[in-house]
Amino acid sequence: MLGGMHPAALSDKDLLAMCEESRTRRSGPGGQHRNKVETAVVLEHRPTGVRAEANERRSQADNRRVAVLRLRLRLALEHREPPAVERSEVWASRVTGAKLVISPEHRDYPTMIAEAFDHLAVEGWQPAAVAATLGVSTSQLVRLVKRCPAGFSMMNRERVKRGLRPLVG
Repeated sequence: MLGGMHPAALSDKDLLAMCEESRTRRSGPGGQHRNKVETAVVLEHRPTGVRAEANERRSQADNRRVAVLRLRLRLALEHREPPAVERSEVWASRVTGAKLVISPEHRDYPTMIAEAFDHLAVEGWQPAAVAATLGVSTSQLVRLVKRCPAGFSMMNRERVKRGLRPLVG
């Protein structure tokens, strides 16, 4: 564990300090500027080996922001940490009543996916038990995961491995 925190939950500064960053050129739309300048950003999280890239923007700074968000989401999906007994402050701040309020574009989304998946891995990928721990309904938890197609597919693969029915997409 990285200081008691999933790497997807780290600040940008702390996460980037743990990454190898490289820049490169990519072909495609964007004209000469895109093809002559190294605007593509590739990040590799050294402790886990998880990588993410962004190259669709003409600005290196914009591509870095997108790459960090993608890295957070990949870490949330691919890296497991032992979950805390209680839900995190980030999770609690996103629950109003029993309703979960967050957009997949929000900076906290990967952190919440990481927390949910850490709990799901411990609970045998059974969302009802995890939803109770996190203070939301099972449908709210499943809806959160469905907003990330790669995460929903991963959850269903893990369920099938354990002899459970996949959840309906």
